[in-house]
Amino acid sequence: MTSPQLESLQNAVKELVPNALETLKSYLRFPTISAQNKAIPETVAFVVNMIKEVGGESEVLDNLGGNPVVYGFFAAGSNGDSSKTLLFYNHYDVQPPEPFDEWLTEPFEPTIADGKLFARGVADNKGDLVARLTAIKVLNQTAGGLPCNIRFLIEGEEEIGSPHLTPYLEKYKEKFKADACIWEFGGKDEKDRISMVAGIKGMAYMELTCVGADIDMHSSVGAYVDNAAWRLIQALATMRNKNNEILVEGFYDGIQDLTESEVEAVHALPFNEESVRELYGLKRPLITNALGIDPRIAMVAKPTMTICGLESGYTGEGAKTVLPKSAKAKLDCRLVPGQDPDHILQCIANHLEKHGFHDVKVTLLNGQKAYRSDFSHPFVAHVIETAREVYQNDVVLAPNSAGTGPMYIFGENLKLPIVSTGVGWVGSKAHAPNESIRLKDFEQGIVHMAYMLSGFSAALQN
Repeated sequence: MTSPQLESLQNAVKELVPNALETLKSYLRFPTISAQNKAIPETVAFVVNMIKEVGGESEVLDNLGGNPVVYGFFAAGSNGDSSKTLLFYNHYDVQPPEPFDEWLTEPFEPTIADGKLFARGVADNKGDLVARLTAIKVLNQTAGGLPCNIRFLIEGEEEIGSPHLTPYLEKYKEKFKADACIWEFGGKDEKDRISMVAGIKGMAYMELTCVGADIDMHSSVGAYVDNAAWRLIQALATMRNKNNEILVEGFYDGIQDLTESEVEAVHALPFNEESVRELYGLKRPLITNALGIDPRIAMVAKPTMTICGLESGYTGEGAKTVLPKSAKAKLDCRLVPGQDPDHILQCIANHLEKHGFHDVKVTLLNGQKAYRSDFSHPFVAHVIETAREVYQNDVVLAPNSAGTGPMYIFGENLKLPIVSTGVGWVGSKAHAPNESIRLKDFEQGIVHMAYMLSGFSAALQN
């Protein structure tokens, strides 16, 4: 049975959703691509204005390098608890939209079709920010003020690894001090269960290069000239075997085992191999079959090594018989708590040297550590329980996401519990063409944030 308070919030949200969607559409029209340094000032100004329009204070922090960090603050109402503060973390930058020819709509012209809103960045992460600001608006209108203080940290470099966020968090720690944090993303799975995470994997993203000559050559000289592309492929092949086991010495150093409660949580996670196969159109067996690992354990507790891209020679239409002068590979290692990206870089450099590939150079482009929150914190239980009531369905909570973000530096600097939840869905296609959210999820996500905030202070005192 829905409580009168929840029903009141649902009705209020329904009235505000049309305006919220118009605001979101305007926000989505900014091609805020951090990798290409596009539309940053315009987007920052728009974000600041959104905060002020809802009644908050805002400040642009831009004195420590990189794209600006937007700070937002909303004070507790006269009947609220000003001793408690919730922090929201979001980012305003988005991934590049390419490949354009796979989009069914214009990526930066928001389009509604079949109950979904399509645009680059709508799920990751602009829809969530607008949903959270709308929840604040709802509480101000229905409750006469906010039940606690609310802070926002909205950065503009998440999609390129948040390289400048640490100094901002260190310098402005007092501005972002809070009792708990709602992270940027989340959504529903294939059975419409809301999926949350209380942690995140880390990353060591590297570039490997091999240079064999000053110019590309006619392929006939391959009879006596070494090939940079083959050389790089051979180097990569020494790092992972045909059973997908990572062979780099020291790669697994320091890994922290899951706690008993975390193991239980992982085993409770749903996983349907056929659904995964259908979603991605997989053509080969899961690599966990050969490794003898439960895919759920692999997603949460095992590091990865992924070749994200290869570049060498001629890759255009038709034939061009060249022996490439150089070759390049992008390598992405997702890390778990206890692993250090700088250590991983050194291990790979040592491995290449040991195996005779001294000419293959490796550079760390992005390094982030993994993080897991305390599962037993009352804030975690509060977010789950309010979600069950709002969504009227089971809630799935994982100890950490398989993806990466700057959660570690929040945990280390602010010492607070973190839970990630949002308005996405299993078909959102974040980072891919035709990114979307469903309108019903957007509305429910607003209700959940408002309802969760209503009982936030009381939950921390229990």
